[in-house]
Amino acid sequence: MPPQTSTDLRRRAHRRGGAKIALLVFTALIAGAGWYGYDVYQERQAQLAPDSLIVSEVTEAPFDHTIIEQGEIESSSNTEVVCEIRSRGNTGTAILWVIDEGTRVKKGDKLVELDSSNLEMELKEDKIEVITAEANLATAAALLEQATISRQEYLEGIYKTEEKAILSEIAVAEQELRKAQLALQSSERLVAKGLVNALQLDADKFALANTRNQLEAAQGRLRVLQELTKRKMLVQYDSDIDAAKANLSAAEEKLLEERTELKEIQEQIEQCVMIAPTDGVVVHANKYSHRGGNAEFVVEAGAVIRERQAIIRLPDPTRMQVRCKVNESRITLLRKGMAAKIRIDALPDMVLKGHVAKVNRYAEPGSWYSSSIKEYGVIIEIVDPPEVIRTGMTAAVEIFVEQLPQAIQVPIQAVYEHDNKMFALVQKGEQEFETREVKIAATNDTMASISSGLEAGETAVLNLREHLSLMNLPEVIVEDNSDMVALANQPSVTATADAEPETDGGDGDSAKGMRGPRDGNGKPRPGAGKDKIENPAA
Repeated sequence: MPPQTSTDLRRRAHRRGGAKIALLVFTALIAGAGWYGYDVYQERQAQLAPDSLIVSEVTEAPFDHTIIEQGEIESSSNTEVVCEIRSRGNTGTAILWVIDEGTRVKKGDKLVELDSSNLEMELKEDKIEVITAEANLATAAALLEQATISRQEYLEGIYKTEEKAILSEIAVAEQELRKAQLALQSSERLVAKGLVNALQLDADKFALANTRNQLEAAQGRLRVLQELTKRKMLVQYDSDIDAAKANLSAAEEKLLEERTELKEIQEQIEQCVMIAPTDGVVVHANKYSHRGGNAEFVVEAGAVIRERQAIIRLPDPTRMQVRCKVNESRITLLRKGMAAKIRIDALPDMVLKGHVAKVNRYAEPGSWYSSSIKEYGVIIEIVDPPEVIRTGMTAAVEIFVEQLPQAIQVPIQAVYEHDNKMFALVQKGEQEFETREVKIAATNDTMASISSGLEAGETAVLNLREHLSLMNLPEVIVEDNSDMVALANQPSVTATADAEPETDGGDGDSAKGMRGPRDGNGKPRPGAGKDKIENPAA
């Protein structure tokens, strides 16, 4: 055996050291694997340990399918006391005094006193207007009487006097005509005998013609008086009478209007003191914002109210109800007439009965903090409400959707949702478990009614999330949406009909049917056409 050099000794020592390190590493790996297996075993044993499992027996008993919601008590018959003061311009009416909220009042008690100073000033002005209108009415009535008398005066006085005067002139003219005719005849005889010269005959002829003209003139004046002047004067007098009647009617209407206005102002002043129309408990008609509950209007002294704005509400204590909001996921379960139990937070020992009186068909208005959650208003009428309850109290309403005489049921903690299916873990023995798919018929706040999957008397595990390793859940099936690709490539009929003709922007995209992304001016973005050509699948 050749002698060993120092180099050989170092190599042998190095190999022995490497073997020891490998042995130590291997030993550490075996020990780690052992400890890991021990931990898994301990965890498995802990999960199988009776103390870590919370179980419940599947029972068959009467089941109540209920919906529980929070609501607020109100009266279905509220007598509102509203402001009857008419709005004048953009200003309202200020409140001088208002009764405290919650005060029990009797019919006729004073509730609110409004500021009537402006109305008092208008009352004085309206009184002056009424006096002026009465004076104008008296003047118009006098003018009508004068016009009527003037017509009668003309017909029975002036006209008859003028007519008789003309008739007298005609009679005188006729008499003078006969005299002239006799004188002419006498002159003609005398001229024939040569006793009177021809000049006398001519004078008698002129006298006859003059008297005849006077007679005809008088007859003409009579005819004009009877046929024209009389009609003209009657038209004038009738017109004066009609105008006087119109003025009288206008004066009467004006007086009636002023008196009505005066009466309304007096009534408005009386309405500034508002009294209770019925007995009840005072509730101020405050308004709150939907955004954060801040008050938009508070009924208090100094507040300004508008016409027809409610100030006080007097709820009827014999007709009380609860108004609550139900989530859209459960609103389809509710029907009018369903029974309900009502528990009031302020009176925990009191349980009231009621029924669903109304289910709104439209969602309640949303607010900025309610996001897209849709809720529907539901009204539950209280049967025989006691006097101790008041409007505004918070109440919990349990609506009985369905009542089953016998149903297999377990606590809702015994079911687990996986891949849109419900599962339960049934304990068959101390360390034997079975995963079952179950069908839930209905649920309430504590129990779930099982239509299939469980039997009465079996034992179900409640704390499933802590023992998911014991459950044999099926793999999640990925939904096949390949048909969506073909649907996405189909042109929209509406978009095609409404689309505007595309014009070539200079890059040829329009001619090829590729518009691509556009900027704010409608021009293609840089590189848009290139991306489409290089990646047609996009």
